[in-house]
Amino acid sequence: MQSLKHHFLMAMPHLDDPDFVGSLIYLCDHDHNGCMGVITNRPLDITLDALFDQLELGGGDSPHRNAPVYYGGPTHKDRGFILHLGDSQEWDSSVQVEEGVALTTSMDILQALANGEGPEHFLICLGCSGWEVGQLEDELKDNSWLTVEGQTEVLFNTPPTERLTAAAGLLGVDLNLMTRDAGHA
Repeated sequence: MQSLKHHFLMAMPHLDDPDFVGSLIYLCDHDHNGCMGVITNRPLDITLDALFDQLELGGGDSPHRNAPVYYGGPTHKDRGFILHLGDSQEWDSSVQVEEGVALTTSMDILQALANGEGPEHFLICLGCSGWEVGQLEDELKDNSWLTVEGQTEVLFNTPPTERLTAAAGLLGVDLNLMTRDAGHA
């Protein structure tokens, strides 16, 4: 099995699952236990300021308060997953996904952001996306997803509405030109 950790999953046009239609997922883990990632292109109708208020973290002066909060996926929707540039060792509950990219789930990073500190580039996601052993591989065989190596430029410097297109562009693919119908020879 080739790991797809630090790869993008791009939903194919015919994928009609409402949790994943039109989604760009960044895979944070993929091993013999399954895989896990976060959707990176579906901002919710709340900002980080609202999250700071709900968690009573302050944040009134934070330069991050207007940052969007994203729908990360249908699993653990009550938990925050913070994908960010930097080192995982700086935070209580964090894993290094790739050199320079970490995923953190602890409150210390949210408090730092509320204080105007912490990583400069980050995505706050509510929920995550997960697949059991072999499940993603079966979906890939069914042509539900395209994959390409993840790029921090797409994650952190591309507007959310353009991320899926930008990721597909890394493969030289225009998803708008693909048919929703799959054929078999």
